[in-house]
Amino acid sequence: MAQVTVVARVVAKPGMEDVVKKTLMGLVPPTRKESGCINYDLHISTENTALFLFYENWTSKKDLDDHLAMPYLQDFLGRASEILAEPVDISLWERVP
Repeated sequence: MAQVTVVARVVAKPGMEDVVKKTLMGLVPPTRKESGCINYDLHISTENTALFLFYENWTSKKDLDDHLAMPYLQDFLGRASEILAEPVDISLWERVP
C-alpha cells in the first residue's frame, strides 16, 4: 500500500463538544508538519455538533504509523475516554486507480 487515506470519526460526550473541538483543533498544526502528511483536515457535522471527522492522506502506512505514535496524539488518545462518547473510529482507505 502506497498512499493511505484515513477517515477518523470522533464523537464528543454530551457537554464536552467545545472541549473536544478545541482539543482536536490543537492536533492539526503539529500533524500538518509531520513527514508524510499530505493533508489533515478536521470537519464538524452540520447536523450534530458532537460529531467530528478527520480526513487525512499520508504518503505511506509507515508515515501514518509514525503519526499515531506521536506524543501529542498519544496524550489525546489517553484521555479520550474522559471526553469522548465512544472510541475513535478509524478506517483506512486506498484510492482505486
